[in-house]
Amino acid sequence: MTTVPLDAPEAAPPRWSAGSDAAALIGRHLRHLRRMPEKLLSATLMPMGFVVLFGLLFGSVISVSGGSYQEFIMAGIFTQVMMTCVPNTAIGTLEDLRNGLVDRFRSLPMSPAAVLVGRTVGDLALRAVTVLAMTGVGFAIGWRIDTGIGPALGAYAVLLLFGFTMSWVGAVLGLVARSGEAAATMPSILLMPLMFLSSAYIPTTGLPGWLQVIADWNPLSAVVNALRSLWGNPAATSVESVTVAHAVPLALGWMALILALTVPLAVRRYRDAVAR
Repeated sequence: MTTVPLDAPEAAPPRWSAGSDAAALIGRHLRHLRRMPEKLLSATLMPMGFVVLFGLLFGSVISVSGGSYQEFIMAGIFTQVMMTCVPNTAIGTLEDLRNGLVDRFRSLPMSPAAVLVGRTVGDLALRAVTVLAMTGVGFAIGWRIDTGIGPALGAYAVLLLFGFTMSWVGAVLGLVARSGEAAATMPSILLMPLMFLSSAYIPTTGLPGWLQVIADWNPLSAVVNALRSLWGNPAATSVESVTVAHAVPLALGWMALILALTVPLAVRRYRDAVAR
C-alpha cells in the first residue's frame, strides 16, 4: 500500500478556465428560461404591443420623409427593448448576491468575470427571442427591410451588441444598488431622459437647434441611426449629417467606450462584494 507523507503538499484544486466557467453559467441561465416559459411570455407580449401601438396608432398621425412611420419607428422600439436589459440584469445581479448563489461560487476556483458574463449573456438571449417576435409583428404592420441580407444581419448584430452593452451597465447598477427597488428604479432615472432625447421616436429636424445637436449626438441616437441605415429605413435627420452618414462607426465607438468602462468596473465591484 502506498503511503503519503504527512508533510506532503495538498493537491491544488482544478482550475477552470474563464471560458468554461462562463459557458457553464450561460447554460444555467438558458436552462432557467426553458423551465420558466412565463419569462419568455412576459418579455415578448409587451414589446409586441409597443410595435402595434406605435406603428398603428402613432403612425396615423405622424409622418416622416422618405418612408412610413412604421419603418421609422421600428429601430427605436428595438433599441428601447434592448434597454430593458439594464433593469433586468441589475435586479438579477443583485438577486445572485443575496440568494446565496455567489456564496456557493466563492469556494470554487472561478473567474470573477464568469458570473457576470453568464448573467449578461443569459439576459441577452431572452432579448434575442423578443427581437424575433417583434420582427414578425413589425412585418405584419408594414415594416420592411430595404437592403440586402448582409446589411440586415449587420443591423441585428449591432442591436444584440447594444443589448450586451446595456446588460453590463445593468450589472454595474446591480452591484451598486442597496435594494431591489433601487436596482429597478435607477435605470429608469438614468436612461429614460436619454431615450426620449434621441431620434428613437421622432425626427430630430423639428427640434430647436441646440436640442437637435444633443439628440443627434446622443449615444442611443447613434444606435438607432445605425439600425435605420443598415435596414434602409427613413433617417431621423438629413442623410448628409455626420451622425447619419457615419452612424455605424459612431454606434460601435460608443458601445466600445461603454464596455471599456463598465466591464472592469463591474468585475471590480463583484470582487469587492464577494470579499465582504
